[in-house]
Amino acid sequence: MSITKPYDLPCIENLVGGELLAPAMGGYIENIEPATGQVYGLTPNSCQKDLNLAIEAAEKAFSLWANTPAETKAKILNKLADLIEQNQNELAKAEAVDNGKPITLAKNVDIYRAAANIRFFAQACTQFSSESHAVENTAINYTLRQPLGVVACISPWNLPLYLFTWKIAPALATGNCVIAKPSEVTPMTAYLFSKLCIEAGLPAGVLNILHGSGATIGADLVKHPKIKAISFTGGSNTGVAIKQATADQHKKLSLELGGKNPTLVFADCDFDRTVNEVARAAFANQGQICLCGSRIYIENNIYKEFTEALVKKVEELVIGDPLDETTQFGALVSKQHMHKVLSYIELAKKEGGEILTGGEQIKLEGRCSDGYFVQPTIIAGLKNNCRTNQEEIFGPVCTIQGFGSDEQALALANDSKYGLATSIWSQDISRCHRLAQQIETGIVWINCWLLRDLRTPFGGMKASGSGREGGLEAMRFFTEPKNVCVQFKD
Repeated sequence: MSITKPYDLPCIENLVGGELLAPAMGGYIENIEPATGQVYGLTPNSCQKDLNLAIEAAEKAFSLWANTPAETKAKILNKLADLIEQNQNELAKAEAVDNGKPITLAKNVDIYRAAANIRFFAQACTQFSSESHAVENTAINYTLRQPLGVVACISPWNLPLYLFTWKIAPALATGNCVIAKPSEVTPMTAYLFSKLCIEAGLPAGVLNILHGSGATIGADLVKHPKIKAISFTGGSNTGVAIKQATADQHKKLSLELGGKNPTLVFADCDFDRTVNEVARAAFANQGQICLCGSRIYIENNIYKEFTEALVKKVEELVIGDPLDETTQFGALVSKQHMHKVLSYIELAKKEGGEILTGGEQIKLEGRCSDGYFVQPTIIAGLKNNCRTNQEEIFGPVCTIQGFGSDEQALALANDSKYGLATSIWSQDISRCHRLAQQIETGIVWINCWLLRDLRTPFGGMKASGSGREGGLEAMRFFTEPKNVCVQFKD
């Protein structure tokens, strides 16, 4: 719900045409710190008027930016990456306050990757090449890859600056101008990033950042006829809505959506390391990563031993104030999301699940007494076709089941409408390669999880999205290929 500024709280501003501006109609959304449950700022609830100003600024800047030499673009983007690194402590604290994640995770993962994203595509734009095809003694064809124009980048709340830059960087590197919308739930680091963009010398209008809800600005952004492409990360239902809203507009779409990711643990795994990594894969960022392994399948002959070790490992996690550097597990992002997660735990009980650990809201003392904390939860005894195993919870809840053969493990893994990521834990490399080919996910990690090479294609199958991000995939998405054929003179 949009409100006018009711009291003296810090106000985030939009970035439009190189300036930090209040929302045109004066509407704001309360920004709540998840660890305390308290309002600590106000976020613009932008509207059509703000969008029109941003589109005008982006169109004005496009010709200049599209024709800026790659070396100059790279210099500006590298300066921006430098500024992120120089301000990493402030950005990490802002991310921890805004999102509820541990500050050490914010610094070592989110802010580190934000700078790495910008720097990777700064370098990529100086090396981006295209194809030529010679027809012997007749002609030569070459491909031009030109920027699309004004594009939209829409990012989620779970990895706010990390995924914001993951989209913006390749769009800018390829010469496009961007209208970006961060999640209204976690807007702070995008606002701080706006200031860094100005300091880095990014030309006015090249990047415009509009804050606000999906209803007031997101829907208008994706449908605007001047937007040539949309890069979106978020829920599968929203992805479907974007497809439907733009079906008659022929926009390019890159949709990175939800996941219900399987983890396959075989008896010949490196036991201790696998326990540690499977726990991390299930509960990193309070389970609020689309890549988290929330369906854990364990080979029967180590099921009991592995389950006991996993429960013990999870119960050792340090839960507390996200601003405490010893904290390993923080708050969920919002009160609404906390209630959603808790409702799925109750559903699991009704479906016959046994709570092996966790399952309850946590009431901390002191500053975080009203925060949105839920225990990391492991559930056993559920069938694969139950709602708990089929629907994305996106929180600190995982289920465990046993399997007796490679074929059964594969069948369980593929029994999902989602197809984002899998991790396989086994020392049998032939098995790993064979299963990797047959598993219906866009990403397969073998004896690792969330080990990222930014050159590789990133994305999912089925309800987990369409298109790929990363490396050349992203550079190609944000450009239009044009073939030029030149016939030799007779």
